[in-house]
Amino acid sequence: SHCPTQFSMPKVGYFCYTVIMTDCFNIRTRALNPHNFKFLINEPNKCESTTPFLVLLISTNHKEFDARQAIRETWGDENTFGDVRILTLFLLGFSTEPVLNQMVEQESQIFHDILVEDFVDSYHNLTLKTLMGMRWVSSFCPNAQYVMKTDSDIFVNMDNLVFNLLRPNSKPRRRFFTGHVINGGPIRDVHSKWFMPRELYPDSRYPPFCSGTGYVFSGDIAELVYKTSLHTRLLHLEDVYVGLCLRKLGIQPFQNSGFNHWKMTYSLCRYRKVLTVHQISPEEILRIWNDMSNKKHLKC
Repeated sequence: SHCPTQFSMPKVGYFCYTVIMTDCFNIRTRALNPHNFKFLINEPNKCESTTPFLVLLISTNHKEFDARQAIRETWGDENTFGDVRILTLFLLGFSTEPVLNQMVEQESQIFHDILVEDFVDSYHNLTLKTLMGMRWVSSFCPNAQYVMKTDSDIFVNMDNLVFNLLRPNSKPRRRFFTGHVINGGPIRDVHSKWFMPRELYPDSRYPPFCSGTGYVFSGDIAELVYKTSLHTRLLHLEDVYVGLCLRKLGIQPFQNSGFNHWKMTYSLCRYRKVLTVHQISPEEILRIWNDMSNKKHLKC
């Protein structure tokens, strides 16, 4: 008999909940959260020639042309290290404004560093962007040694990340996940950007998770998290959701104080010590990168 897979309940607050009907099928065989989106823009061959040491997955939106361009010219430049292969990809959904989709399409044809799936690009769908990135790595770049997921308003100190944290000459790690670890619980205030309704997440604590502003993991984790997500009820808070998947996998994210998830006044010596800094404009990204590149000889 035909069985509807889901039906919608009335809206509660800002959210529209979908109730999965369980009486028609065995919940274990059916994905709870099927990622049934199609790539509108894909780069399936980006990994074919050589296996990258590090894949950068950068969450962005359609209007952030300047940020993407600043990143391409600075810390996201795939040719920075020559012998250490870096691969940069920007993650987007599709826009409800057709002209923005066309502009991103043109940008993609020039730079070949954009991934788009057919979900609406919104704050609420940030989790889907990350899952798209995980799906892409596990499908098209499964042998990448490391992956970083970050945002377009982040400055990344690539020297520190590549040579101090990941170390290309050392044995690749497995089941490795690091960033700025947060131990917190759901915010129940309806007006908060991070509001989490009890119906969606009843527990009073979240598992430890890394701030979505920037976290780094070994390549094997991409497939593990992606597959786990198919059986894990979706939450709109991306970093919390990845933390839930890690808990199911028995993987403990570990703290690295080099990941800053707030803005830090620029000074050459301070920025040399960190891995990431948050809330950095495209102009600042260019200025900081140029300053750090031109003053490598200066001692702190």
